[in-house]
Amino acid sequence: MKTDLKPGPGETLDSIKDIKLFQAKNGYRFSVDALLLENFISAKRLEKGLELGTGSGIISILLSKRIKKAKIFAVEIQKPLAGRAKRNVILNGLEGKIEILSKDIKELRKAFPTNEFDFVFSNPPFRKPGTGRLSIFEERAIARHEIEITLPELIKTASYLLKHTGKFYLIYHPFRLTELIEALRKSRLEPKSMRFVHSRIGEEAKMVLIEAVKGSGTWLKIASPLYIYEKGNNYTPEMKSIIQE
Repeated sequence: MKTDLKPGPGETLDSIKDIKLFQAKNGYRFSVDALLLENFISAKRLEKGLELGTGSGIISILLSKRIKKAKIFAVEIQKPLAGRAKRNVILNGLEGKIEILSKDIKELRKAFPTNEFDFVFSNPPFRKPGTGRLSIFEERAIARHEIEITLPELIKTASYLLKHTGKFYLIYHPFRLTELIEALRKSRLEPKSMRFVHSRIGEEAKMVLIEAVKGSGTWLKIASPLYIYEKGNNYTPEMKSIIQE
């Protein structure tokens, strides 16, 4: 780890699990979604991965620490975030294992040939423009609302870049689940595993984790629910193991 790197103006230096991250004080900051998605990804035998919308780089960095042989390309359209992600890669000593690309996801067909990646993963924006409250901070707004890319565009890009039987992992919000599954299947990405995430037992699902496989047959496994909190705001034992509290 490079200890000479320092947080810049308007940044914090934070720790999670065994990594450190520079983050904006008022811009985009990772949430529990990132930790849940990284934990859900099962790509032990897969060697070449791509993250669509990396933000600070947290998911790719955690995944690279866990899957030692993987080479990961992480794409981020926002230049300040892409720059911060590059510094975070250096901060965690992962140069050569992760390459940060400051690009528009919609233009990746020009950067890579089809059938290039073993796995693709994303924590994409889930709100359509005009729905929900738009953050006054641009980094947060683009991360949460479909300002720069739509769900169908993201999925079509993932399908183009994945090898046959390649895996696509994402975390999304259940209120658009029907739309999500329809878009996946239109792009030959068959949902294979799904897990709903609830804040507490008895409450409706807040998120859904999905693994889809390119060109696969039709069958779907619904895993047991994942609960974040017990009584009050105490994490469940499973959640504690995910964040290594």
